[in-house]
Amino acid sequence: MTDTGLTDPGSTDRDDASPVTLVADIGGTNARFGLIDGRGVRDSRILPCADFPSLEEAARAYLALAPSAARPRRGAFAVAGPVTGDRIALTNLVWSFSTEEVRQRLGLERLAVVNDFTAVAMSVPRLAPGDLRQVGEGTPDGAGVVGVLGPGSGLGVSGLVPGPNGWTALSGEGGHVTMAPIDDRESAVLAHLRGRFEHVSAERVLSGPGLVNLYTALCALDGIKARPLAPAEVAESGAAGTDAQAREAVEMFCAMLGTVAGNLALSLGARGGVYIAGGIVPKLGDLFTGSRFRERFMEKGRMRGFLAPIPTYVVTHELPAFLGLAEAAER
Repeated sequence: MTDTGLTDPGSTDRDDASPVTLVADIGGTNARFGLIDGRGVRDSRILPCADFPSLEEAARAYLALAPSAARPRRGAFAVAGPVTGDRIALTNLVWSFSTEEVRQRLGLERLAVVNDFTAVAMSVPRLAPGDLRQVGEGTPDGAGVVGVLGPGSGLGVSGLVPGPNGWTALSGEGGHVTMAPIDDRESAVLAHLRGRFEHVSAERVLSGPGLVNLYTALCALDGIKARPLAPAEVAESGAAGTDAQAREAVEMFCAMLGTVAGNLALSLGARGGVYIAGGIVPKLGDLFTGSRFRERFMEKGRMRGFLAPIPTYVVTHELPAFLGLAEAAER
């Protein structure tokens, strides 16, 4: 059984009569909605973002499907993009909105909006042992800083810092740090991608579109015409071993993720562990566990001894952001 050693600063008795909260996890592809009350999250649904012109319309569509007796009085939304004020623009989606205008139009008393990986970070103390799969060795410091990252439509990055009043989640855009190679093959891939993009960030290779970028770059380097594969098809072909470049793309993806996770652990001093969330890695299963991720995580020269004791986990909970939004709603 996996034991994170973290305590839950929000572990209070739940009141079944507590106000109903509308929660939403808005990514570049899907919007996940649900309701939270004293019994937890219920009535969750996934709506394709492309089916709606705005966040407000997607929320209205969800509420039309929700039980009429459970009208929310407050809201907590996680969005895939920077949250620096009232006006929000998602990074990988055309939606933009005013938090105050959405609150008023949905008839909510209050609305909290946080970065999606800030919400995922806030979920970590609430995760049960069955929601995690440890990769490699290591034991967490229960009072140590925690790192969180995960590839999906983009690359989310956050962290948790302990304090006298519980955990504080970090809000940043760490997925857009510059990606660095570790060997000649990766140097060639990144050089190829620099011909396409002004800046080759970690997100350009560690995301769904990034997995496709790796595949097409490897095909170009090997003089092979790339097939028009979606991210899931690259992962499936790589796992099945039916396409050599897809297999190498998946292996490079896992290894590069190890490098970025190790960088995050060094930057934060993440003795509490590093957690990998998002929609891609949990689906890779044993392929990820057996990849070079963990070795690359520790492969930092003189700092190997610092990183080796830090555990790394894959978050297998389907909607960790909802757990974090429950925490945000309570605060």
